[in-house]
Amino acid sequence: MFDIGFSEVFVIAIVALIVLGPERLPKAARFAGLWVRRARAQWYSVKSELENELADEELKRSLRQAQSDLRDAQAQLRDSGQAMRNEVDELNRRIAAPAGAGATQASAAEVPPDDAAPASAPPEPARDDAANLAAGDTPLPTHDASSSFDHGHAGAALPDYRPRSPSTTSDDERR
Repeated sequence: MFDIGFSEVFVIAIVALIVLGPERLPKAARFAGLWVRRARAQWYSVKSELENELADEELKRSLRQAQSDLRDAQAQLRDSGQAMRNEVDELNRRIAAPAGAGATQASAAEVPPDDAAPASAPPEPARDDAANLAAGDTPLPTHDASSSFDHGHAGAALPDYRPRSPSTTSDDERR
C-alpha cells in the first residue's frame, strides 16, 4: 500500500525531532502509536465483521441449495412411489384377469373388483404332531409363556442377593 523504506522513516524522524524538540518527541510518539493501534483495531474489527457477513451469506446460500435439493428428491420419491403403485395395480389387474376368453365368462363372478385386494392362497391344513412325524418332519419345541429358558443351567443354584433381615444379634454371633 504505502511503500516507505528506511531512508524515508529516517527523514521523518529527523524532521519530527527538529520541529517538536527532544522534550515533546516521546509524548508525540506515544500519541501517534496510540492512534495507529486504534486504527489497526478498527480495521481488524471491520474486516472480521465483513468476513462473518460473507460466511453467513455463504451458509444461507448453501442452506437454500440444500433445501432445494431436498424438495427435488422428495418430488422424485413421490413420483417413483406413484409409479410403483401404478405398476402394482397393473400387476394385480393382470393376475386377477383370466387367461382365456372362455374362462373370462366362467369366472367373471369370481373376479374381485379393482379396489379389493386379490385373494391369497388358501392356508395349509393343520397337521398334528403325529402326522408331522409320519411325514418325516422334525417336531418344533413348544414353549409356553410361563416357562423360562434355563440355557443348560438346570441344577445351578443362584446366589441370594436380597438384603438380610435386621436382627438383634451381634456380629460375633453371626459368624
